[in-house]
Amino acid sequence: MHTDRAHGPTDRAHDLRHHGDAELRDDGALLIDLAVNVRADTPPAWLRERIADSLTGLAAYPDGRAARAAVAARHGLPVEHVLLTAGAAEAFVLLARALKVRQPVVVHPQFTEPEAALRDAGHSVERVLLREADGFRLTPGAVPEDADLVLIGNPTNPTSVLHPAAAIARLARPGRTLVVDEAFMDAVPGERETLAGRTDIPGLVVLRSLTKTWGLAGLRIGYVLAAPETIAELERVQPLWPVSTPALAAAEACMGSQALAEAAHAAHRVTADRAHLVAGLAEFAPDGLRVMEPAEAPFVLVRVPNAVAVRRHLRDLGFAVRRGDTFPGLDDQWLRLAVRDRATVNRFLQALDQAVTLATG
Repeated sequence: MHTDRAHGPTDRAHDLRHHGDAELRDDGALLIDLAVNVRADTPPAWLRERIADSLTGLAAYPDGRAARAAVAARHGLPVEHVLLTAGAAEAFVLLARALKVRQPVVVHPQFTEPEAALRDAGHSVERVLLREADGFRLTPGAVPEDADLVLIGNPTNPTSVLHPAAAIARLARPGRTLVVDEAFMDAVPGERETLAGRTDIPGLVVLRSLTKTWGLAGLRIGYVLAAPETIAELERVQPLWPVSTPALAAAEACMGSQALAEAAHAAHRVTADRAHLVAGLAEFAPDGLRVMEPAEAPFVLVRVPNAVAVRRHLRDLGFAVRRGDTFPGLDDQWLRLAVRDRATVNRFLQALDQAVTLATG
């Protein structure tokens, strides 16, 4: 682990605004997608119907009270602890603009939008770079004591590391805001290691997204769980009616008992499909490919020689994967692979075999 300070509005070493969807734009529309971490074959029909039914109310301004209450009930919290947002990404912007912080720290490698939002709000950001040798896991003393805002993902994108809840909770301090991005936690069976619903940890802010498990990236819906005073600060800088009526309908629907049961079933299926992918990738160990394990999210991070060429050849063979070099702490030898069903994974592994051969030939 080491730290470095990132100043100024841009980061020359890493494109913090590059995300997996860039792999699929324009000529990538026909590729098989292992670049974006949204569950395949979503949203389900029942959810599409709930969203469609909400369209009859588009003439009225959005009313988020029912959705907010549903989220609060799902996590066993009063509604004052909940803020609905236009995707988790909006929450990063609100945090960067609303909170008066002097020394923000972002734990990398992780989703880059939080740091980009902090920079855009004029903050100088200190990075804590977790090491491959430690399995990209949080180590004691990793975060500087003077940090008054700490942001970490759990499970972490792109490393697929699930940090123990107790280890993250130990980062809390009086006077420090501890932001935990749990955008992929509902893809973890039992949501073990979640901090959502906890009110005993000072300064805790938990972010959740509904776009990954439910296939709602185009709808933009997420939420923040935090102390009422923090929610009020964020709400003050949020635009009026930030979440659309269809997104509110989706949020309410996804908090129901049947939806939660479906999400839990999907998490177990992802676990099995990920095990199949990891087992297949293990066959490439003689080629120098390494999978970061244990992987706990709906994606895996791999280091492979000639990764730039491998990714290019995979694209020619019809598969999009996520480059890793835009994440601080990684270089161009890394790729992130979304978990897909066994049939898709088998086809991908055949393409990977060809791509590795072509890249080393």
